Amino acid sequence: MAFLKEPPHTHGAPSGSAVVLVNLGTPEAPTRPAVRRYLRQFLSDPRVVEIPRALWWFILNLVILPFRSGKSAAKYASIWTREGSPLKVHTQLQAQLLRGALGERGHGDVTVAMAMRYGSPSLPDVLARLKADGCDRVVVLPAYPQYSGTTTGSIYDAVFAHYKRVRNVPELRFVRNYHDDDGYIAALAKSVLAHWDQHGRGGKLVLSFHGVPKRTLLLGDPYHCECMKTARLLAAKLKLKPEDYVVTFQSRFGKAEWLQPYTAPTVRQLARDGARRVDVICPGFVSDCLETLEEIAMEVRHDFLSAGGKEFHYIPCLNEHPAWIAALAEIAEQHMIGWPTMRTSAQREGLKREGETARAAALKLGAEN
Repeated sequence: MAFLKEPPHTHGAPSGSAVVLVNLGTPEAPTRPAVRRYLRQFLSDPRVVEIPRALWWFILNLVILPFRSGKSAAKYASIWTREGSPLKVHTQLQAQLLRGALGERGHGDVTVAMAMRYGSPSLPDVLARLKADGCDRVVVLPAYPQYSGTTTGSIYDAVFAHYKRVRNVPELRFVRNYHDDDGYIAALAKSVLAHWDQHGRGGKLVLSFHGVPKRTLLLGDPYHCECMKTARLLAAKLKLKPEDYVVTFQSRFGKAEWLQPYTAPTVRQLARDGARRVDVICPGFVSDCLETLEEIAMEVRHDFLSAGGKEFHYIPCLNEHPAWIAALAEIAEQHMIGWPTMRTSAQREGLKREGETARAAALKLGAEN
């Protein structure tokens, strides 16, 4: 095994701390070739698809990639913005705002970087850059509130695989989950209440989480339980009765049974049962993306209205919501306890200005969309 090239160790050299905000990933463009490259990397991960590799190679390369890439590219094109992929834009803004929030809390000596598990900027490239910049303390913060082996576990794999080739490995800390974090739950509640203040309240709140195969639950993955706990805590924060909300799972892929109930059939049945309006929020996504903007806000909306419903309200993800950025900073801060992270007041003021610039960009993005 060959180690990656790194600069010689210098005794007494200043060291730094870093937080890496890691999201799933996105194609570089809403085109068939770009989507094909992205899907190949994503669906080749054995954490994502647990099918014998030889069999899956034929299914992926001879069935899925030739026929699904074009359809997926059209879906991405329907939600693409002038700035690029919504997921990438929101994650980058979150990283910038997180750096500003940490600076305002006095943790100015912290680098905050954004990385993607699949696509660009790749997690190995970001970790290598932080190493070159002298960061020898790294917090890995997945953009997944609920732990699953298919998501957070895959990030662990990528981090360990990268550092297996590094001679001088930095101190590592991982954020495993924050599905029941007070700040995260409060941010979700504030986003729901803000939507209700502006648009009124619907008769049923649908909490749609990304689905995973049911077998993962039976094999010990805690994802389902953590989704249900998030839902219970959010409902309690909003003072909802059991009949006021329903938990569903979206994005089913393939013929195997996934976690149920499924979002689209549930919403259609609500319409058939006489529900005139539903409000849908996706608590498992902290950034709007294909699964929220196209699958929920377009496809599921169409399903509800076609089944007889009258009003469909999609409540956006947390994105750059100030309460969410504050919660993110608190989570990062908790995982840096004991590390030297402070800077001078002048440096904190500079970071505060950076945060204000990022907030202005977030507001502009929200106005354009």
